[in-house]
Amino acid sequence: MVLHHQPMEVLLVQMLRLAWVAGALPIIIASIPTPKLSWLRGTLLGFARRGKIMHSSSQKFTIPQWFFLHFYAVAVVWTTFLLVATWAYAYSMVPLVAEPFTYSTITSFLTGGSTIRTDSSKLRQAYVAWQAVFLLLMMEFQVLRRLYETIYVFNYSPSARMHILGYLTGLFFYIAAPLSLCGDCAVEVFNFLANLVTEFIVKGKNQMQVTELEFWQVLNPLVKLGWKHWIGAAVFLWGWIHQYQCHKILGSLRHSRQADEYVIPHGDWFEIVSSPHYLSEIVIYASFVVATGGSNLTIWLLFVFVVANLSFAAVETHSWYRQKFEDYPSRRFAIIPFIL
Repeated sequence: MVLHHQPMEVLLVQMLRLAWVAGALPIIIASIPTPKLSWLRGTLLGFARRGKIMHSSSQKFTIPQWFFLHFYAVAVVWTTFLLVATWAYAYSMVPLVAEPFTYSTITSFLTGGSTIRTDSSKLRQAYVAWQAVFLLLMMEFQVLRRLYETIYVFNYSPSARMHILGYLTGLFFYIAAPLSLCGDCAVEVFNFLANLVTEFIVKGKNQMQVTELEFWQVLNPLVKLGWKHWIGAAVFLWGWIHQYQCHKILGSLRHSRQADEYVIPHGDWFEIVSSPHYLSEIVIYASFVVATGGSNLTIWLLFVFVVANLSFAAVETHSWYRQKFEDYPSRRFAIIPFIL
């Protein structure tokens, strides 16, 4: 069964990796400080600008910035679907991982290895599935909060716009990012769901085998994942909290000012960088790298895209602030303290 689906799994993972490389590479190249690449830099900035940094003369092919809501609505539905499906798939393998857990080696313990023994392909398959559940849980907390913020925290100006390509890129991101977190088992999950649907159609509801959920078996494998996952969760929570605080600060500024009036934000990470909400987003996606022990290339490439994309936008925002306000704090960096 595993061999039969291997080519499709490999194809999915390769497509995701290619997408992140294709997205990050032009941004990285455009960031090289040379006049020869100014045309590329200008083109990408035209697509990336939104809100206050979008020039009034460049609003062709733009849409209202409050369409951000669509990103997070799609993200919540898609991530929830992947989470529930992957959790159900992983739970169906609980007997394979519910036996007494032991560290296979001292090295496994010291490197944050899982207490789930992976000495067979089935156990390894179960471990990958439960790790995907863990990552998708974190992503679910992130997109739920972003949806809440878009509805209740932000107050987008009626004149705030963004480019249609930026909008489409955002939709793609929130489809591909959750899929990247479970890419190594996604094909098996989809086949698991297809088998359930087929069985339901053939046998009918009354003939379906009833699965009794045991609360501890639903959570126990997550608890038994390696400590690197919990360090990743701590990093995630750190970034998650700071992003919420920074978004509250931005939201309060939008509520307290006129539609086209801008002020310098202060508080939390705004004291050290111009785009702390971008910095905290980088921390959040770094947590996925930490949780997987840096062993998943797809998640690494997702992280590289996030860093490249947000850094590119943050530099433009930083430049806008410095041009807009003569008294803008000179000690602030664009996005990464002491580096950029």
